[in-house]
Amino acid sequence: MDAKTAQILDGKALAQKIQAELRDRIQTLQAKRERPPGLAVVMVGDNPASAAYVRNKERACEKTGIASLGKHLPAQTTQTELEELIEQLNQDERVDGILVQLPLPAHLDAVAALNKIDPKKDADGLHPTNMGRLVRGEAGLRSCTPAGVMRLLEEYDIDPAGKHAVIIGRSILVGKPMALMLLEANATVTIAHSRTPDLAAMTRSADILVAATGRSEMITAEMVKPGAVVVDVGINSVSDGAGKSRLVGDVHFESVQTVAQFLTPVPGGVGPMTVAMLLCNTVFSYSQGGEV
Repeated sequence: MDAKTAQILDGKALAQKIQAELRDRIQTLQAKRERPPGLAVVMVGDNPASAAYVRNKERACEKTGIASLGKHLPAQTTQTELEELIEQLNQDERVDGILVQLPLPAHLDAVAALNKIDPKKDADGLHPTNMGRLVRGEAGLRSCTPAGVMRLLEEYDIDPAGKHAVIIGRSILVGKPMALMLLEANATVTIAHSRTPDLAAMTRSADILVAATGRSEMITAEMVKPGAVVVDVGINSVSDGAGKSRLVGDVHFESVQTVAQFLTPVPGGVGPMTVAMLLCNTVFSYSQGGEV
């Protein structure tokens, strides 16, 4: 291995390739369906980070040929109003995918809202029915971020079979489904978290290390096994002291790139892949004609 720098896993380039493939597929399917696929992103309130994410998703829809049927609700929206909107979208024949942008304002119950989404339209892959299918190894809509990581590994011919994969983070969004997908790909999987003793010893044993903690640049070179594949799911805004902010991951990129064999950048790594998988889920639902 070249000791100088890791090979970059370019999620941005792969996401563009996937969007082009989806655009071609949609054109073929649309001839039969007589309408484009539709994605409804529901946003409540005015969280600036959420607004930026929603804009990214809407732009990606536009490039791919997916109708963006989003709904922006005021911050004071009640739980009943939110759930009534989700039910309307469940019944709307133009909508193939529904996504509730998280986080929701504190007075709303996100789990209850997500559970109202029709599992066949669950573009985020977070409904208990779809999570259950993942546990059982059945086909279904997959959680977007871990599905994006798996697609990125596949693109670079990184086979998890027989490898030791360590995931730092146990969220339902990333950590748990990521573990299940790597297990499905025949990796030996360890989930580490804030209560794990001697985290550095654990991470140094990883052939594939997935960092999803939300703590900026916590994974440093001495925590990484030489030649490992390092996937950085984190996205954190840090200030440089002069009032300017920049995005960094959970991995200290500059030091880790001298140790790892493969490394995802932030931005431009996992983030674009998450959006690409959201589009893939929507097109999958559309192609099924409501039968998943």
